[in-house]
Amino acid sequence: MIMGKFLIVGLGNIGGEYTGTRHNIGFDVLEAFVTGRDARFSVERLAEKVEVKWHGHIMVCIKPTTYMNESGRALKYWMDKEKIVLENILVVLDDLALPLSKLRLRPGGSDAGHNGLRSIQDSLGTNAYPKLRFGIGNNFPKGRQVDFVLGKWTTAELPVVRQKIDKSVEIIESFATIGIERTMSQYNNLEFEL
Repeated sequence: MIMGKFLIVGLGNIGGEYTGTRHNIGFDVLEAFVTGRDARFSVERLAEKVEVKWHGHIMVCIKPTTYMNESGRALKYWMDKEKIVLENILVVLDDLALPLSKLRLRPGGSDAGHNGLRSIQDSLGTNAYPKLRFGIGNNFPKGRQVDFVLGKWTTAELPVVRQKIDKSVEIIESFATIGIERTMSQYNNLEFEL
């Protein structure tokens, strides 16, 4: 029995130069989610896409190929095509406003200056859709925000990044099975130590 259909959207930029950067953590989380599930991303319209079955649910996972500031086009296209309701969408993204030690799941919230979220909000006409924010911290000199966001993780950061990627996979599974409220209460207060 199919219980629910979900659209899991990892934000990032396509192209080798963006691989392993802070801004591409949404892609990395989706790769981790799909790993070991006998599924592979294929290039489709506006996104790399794969469908994963999980405990009776269908998880449509996309990594937009539109670049970050056009992410909304890909999300809206697949949401409409797959007939997925707003509350069954989960967008995974990097967040400068959160320390590296945190993950935060929310049912809504502003774009906070994130170009990917701004594009999605414009496409959907609302910011009331679930987001999993992956804290990347803001450890950069004034005026160097772009370099930091598009930069690679430091060796010191990688262990905690890997832990958080694993935990993000759990959060996606939990979101689909027990819902956003219970998942938020389980995971939003976790602290990840370097």
